Amino acid sequence: MTSAQLSAFQANSGIAPALLATVLVGLVFAVLLLWGAWAIRTAYVGWAENRINQRQFLGVIVRFLAMYLVLTFFLLS
Repeated sequence: MTSAQLSAFQANSGIAPALLATVLVGLVFAVLLLWGAWAIRTAYVGWAENRINQRQFLGVIVRFLAMYLVLTFFLLS
């Protein structure tokens, strides 16, 4: 962004663009971690009650970890 765009954004929003970007990335990771905890807990309950097998349970964990690593790479690099 040019300096004129930066000053216009800050004048209209009241915050710096870098701060807004940090807040948005933090919200994305907070939602991702909450969803991951819910998904892993739900999969664990299903595994404990023999509704899914161990391979499916581990698949949920691996998919969550892969999603977390990919988002970390793209959003924090």
